[in-house]
Amino acid sequence: MTHTEIDISAELVRELLREQHPDLADRPVRLGARGWDNQLWRLGDDLAVRLPWATQDADELVIKEHTWVPRLAPRLPLPVPVPQRLGRPSSAFPRPWIVTTWVPGEPADRAPVTRGAESADVLAAFLTALHQPAPAEADTGGRGRGGPLAAASAYVADQLASAVEAGLVSGEDAGVVRTIWDAAATAPAWDGPPVWLHGDLHPANVLTADGVISGVIDFGDLFAGDPACDLSAAWSLLPDVAAVERCHAAYEPSPDTATLRRARGWAVIRALVGLHVGDAGVHGRPGGKATWGPPAQAALRRLIATA
Repeated sequence: MTHTEIDISAELVRELLREQHPDLADRPVRLGARGWDNQLWRLGDDLAVRLPWATQDADELVIKEHTWVPRLAPRLPLPVPVPQRLGRPSSAFPRPWIVTTWVPGEPADRAPVTRGAESADVLAAFLTALHQPAPAEADTGGRGRGGPLAAASAYVADQLASAVEAGLVSGEDAGVVRTIWDAAATAPAWDGPPVWLHGDLHPANVLTADGVISGVIDFGDLFAGDPACDLSAAWSLLPDVAAVERCHAAYEPSPDTATLRRARGWAVIRALVGLHVGDAGVHGRPGGKATWGPPAQAALRRLIATA
């Protein structure tokens, strides 16, 4: 069931709370955000209700957050939304949903990082704390992110060609991006234990305050695998190459050359996705975000500048 079949409103959220968590039902309810997979409704000042709406697999992502994030959050040095309650499917809303803590801040696609050195240290500390070996029962697929980079080569080629055709990337820059991608796709694979990964660290899922990274949200894509997937976030979030290099230097254990090559490849994928989603909102899809385009363009410029 998707957004075309359910009208999520403040009245529906109150009905669900009255039905399953009546002690929360009298709190003020207002829309917080409509994301790619979920809608977020503020519940008073410190809580939010998170409901899947626009994709079929969002149900399992909500359950994943409820299962794992409370166990990971205590060791993380940044505020994250911690699930407090689980909502069960019902006649009013036939999908699972959660009540989480609310994390203040502005998404980095709307309020970009401006204090690069400080944010580089913050991001490195967050990733170092998160990237610990995961238990055997952790998801290692990551909605396709858990496999080798080379498997995405056709996707990258198609998206890059589309970006050139749309005038979002020049032909010359596209050639440089292809070189970066080829180096990443042929880099040695990760041979360490699968570590916990956020899996979706693009600017809309990272919060800022006063130009510094201040929180991380949306752990629905949490999985275990190659740390390069998350290390790519430095290219997407930080304002210059010096900050990117500072972040990778501060991360522990120090990433080897192959990991950094793969991180650049993941950064290419993230940037191309951002261009696609930001281009006319993916032809009007409700999850599409015009604000994703500029950060994607900036990430490509940083990658190209150091190629």
